[in-house]
Amino acid sequence: MTTTHPTVSDARRRRAVLIAVCVALMAVIASVTGLNVAQPDLAVAFGASQSTILWIINSYTVTLAALLLPLGAIGDRWGRKPVLLTGLAVFGVANVLGGLAPSASVMLAARVLGGAGAAMIMPITLAVITSTFPGQERGRAIGVWTGVAGGGGILGMFLSAVLVDAANWRCLFVLPVVLVVVAFTMARRSVPNSREEARHSFDTVGSLASIVAVAGLILFLQEGPEQGWTAPLPLAGVIIGIAGVAGFVAWELRHRAPLLAVRLFRERGLAGGSVVLLMVFGVQAGISIVLYPFFQTVSGWSGLLSTVALMPMAGLMMVASGLAPRLAERTGAPATMASGVLLAGVGLALMATFVSVNGGYLAILPGMLAMGLGMGLSMTPATSAITSALPREHQGVASALNDVTREFGTALGVALLGALVSAGYRSAITPRLDGLPSGTADTAREGIANAIEAANGSATLIRAAQESFVDGWRTAMWAGVALMAVLFGYIAARGPKGR
Repeated sequence: MTTTHPTVSDARRRRAVLIAVCVALMAVIASVTGLNVAQPDLAVAFGASQSTILWIINSYTVTLAALLLPLGAIGDRWGRKPVLLTGLAVFGVANVLGGLAPSASVMLAARVLGGAGAAMIMPITLAVITSTFPGQERGRAIGVWTGVAGGGGILGMFLSAVLVDAANWRCLFVLPVVLVVVAFTMARRSVPNSREEARHSFDTVGSLASIVAVAGLILFLQEGPEQGWTAPLPLAGVIIGIAGVAGFVAWELRHRAPLLAVRLFRERGLAGGSVVLLMVFGVQAGISIVLYPFFQTVSGWSGLLSTVALMPMAGLMMVASGLAPRLAERTGAPATMASGVLLAGVGLALMATFVSVNGGYLAILPGMLAMGLGMGLSMTPATSAITSALPREHQGVASALNDVTREFGTALGVALLGALVSAGYRSAITPRLDGLPSGTADTAREGIANAIEAANGSATLIRAAQESFVDGWRTAMWAGVALMAVLFGYIAARGPKGR
C-alpha cells in the first residue's frame, strides 16, 4: 500500500478540521443515544413493547458496529473525504425518514439506513485526525475527539429532550439533520483528502464474516434474557456469531490483504485498548438505556429534566477525557485506565445499593459522578493505545477498529443490560398482577411505560411497575459491576505497557 497524505501545516486549518470532524461525530453519537429520551413516547405511539423499543434503539448501533470495519477500509482506499461526505448525505436522509416514520417497521428501516451512513462517517473522523495532526498534537486532538465521543451523546440527548418537550418525539430527528448540514459544509471546505493506494483486492469475505459475527452475537445477548439463553432464537444467534468469528479469524490469517490483521492483537496496546473500550462503552450505553426510563417513569420527570439530571456525569466524563492524556504521561496508560475502570465499578455498585422508588436523585448521584470520572479516565488512553499500535498507512483500519469496539460494545451493552432490566422487570411484576384483568396484565408485562399507560391512574399498578423496574435495575447494575471487575483484572494482567 502506498499513501497519499496532504500535509496540513497551518494550525488554524487543523483547528477547522478538528471542529468539522467533531461536529460529524456529534451527529453520529447523538443518534446512538438520542432516542433514549423518547422511549416511553415511542412505546405509546407505536403500541410497542419494551423489547421492540430496544430493537429500534439498537438496530442503528448494530448496523454501525457491523459495517465499521469494511467501510473504514473502503475509506482508506477510495479517499476519506468523499466517503465522509457520502456518509453524511446518507445519514441525513435516514434521519428525515425516521422523523416521518408512520410505524415501528419503518422506523427500524430508517435506523438501519442511518447506521450505514454513520459507519461511513465515524471511522473517517478519527482517521482524519491521526493522518492530519503531527505527533506532538495528536494526543490532545484525540482527547477532544474522545470527549465528544464519550460525553457528546448525553449533550445530544439534552438538545433532543428540549425538542421532545417543546413539540414531540419526531422533532428530535431535527438535531442530527442540522449537525449533518453543518458538518457537510465545514468538511467540504476544510478536510483534506487522504487515501491509500491498495495493491490487493478488497477483503469481501472478511467483511461479510465480520457482519455475520456482530449480528449473531448481539441477537444472542438481546434475546437471551428475554426468551431464555437456550431458546431457539438466542441459540441460533450464538451459533451464527461464533461461526462468524471463527470464519473471520481463519480467513484473515490467510488473506494477503486482510481487513484486520488479527496477528496484531499480539501487541498488548492494541488488544488492551480494544478490550477496555469494548467493555467501558458497553457498560456506559447499558446504564444510559436504564437511567432514562428510571427518571421518566419512576421519578416522573420530563425528558428535559431527565437529561439535565445526566449532565453532571456527562460533564465530568468530558473533563476527565481531556485530562487523561496528561495523567497518562505522568503515571502511565495502564494505571490511568485501571483507575478509571475501578471508579466506574464503584459507581455502579453505589447505584445498585442505594437505588429505590423513593430514594430520589441524591441516592444515585454519587454513583453517577464516579462513573463519569472513571469512564473519562479510561477512554482516552485506550483510544491512543489502539491508534499508536498501527502504522500511519493503516490509520483508517485503526480508527475503524477503535470505533467498532466502541459501537460493538455499545450494542452489546444495550442488548445485555437493557434485556436484563426488561427480563427482571417482567419477572418481578408478574406476581404483582394477580387479580387484574388479563388485558391490563398483559400490557403491564410489556414494559413500565405500557404499565403506566394501562393503569388509568391506579396507584397500586403504577407502584408495582416502578418497584419491578427498580428490581430489574439492580440486576443490570450488579452485572455491570461484575464486568468492571473482570476488566480491572485484565488490565492488571494483560494491559498495555508504558506511558
